[in-house]
Amino acid sequence: MPRATFHPRPLPPPAPPPRRLPVLLRRAWFGLNQAFRRRIADAGMTPGQFTALRTLIERGELTQRELTDIMSSDPNTITSLLSRMEKLGWVRRRTHERDRRANTLRLTAAGRRKFERVRPVAVDLQTRVLEALPGSEREAFLAALDKIADACQRELASVSE
Repeated sequence: MPRATFHPRPLPPPAPPPRRLPVLLRRAWFGLNQAFRRRIADAGMTPGQFTALRTLIERGELTQRELTDIMSSDPNTITSLLSRMEKLGWVRRRTHERDRRANTLRLTAAGRRKFERVRPVAVDLQTRVLEALPGSEREAFLAALDKIADACQRELASVSE
């Protein structure tokens, strides 16, 4: 009896990867954060330090807890970040006047100068990344991303630890 010959059929082309929100957000955040980290490394600053300085410039004096919440970070991470920034003379921490358990943060002149030195790098990177979209879509993209961030925060608030 003759043996049947097997003729494999060509495989279909690979399907595009699924668009999962966590994967896309993580990939975008990681790429942006690492690109910024590499661009500002020579300035002796990290992206987290830049964000803390920018937040203090934009919002003024804050408690350490407020900064932690605004930066969507962990309290231990912010404590460590602020300790390094305080040693560098970029921020001052003092005990809150009415709540001795809380620290109040204040930007120093040295912190403002450091921020102003690095800010053009941040602006340039954001501009370059957003150029991936046509100009007419950029504001809509940022508005949609803001809505997604708010929805994520609402979901976080809806579940207890």
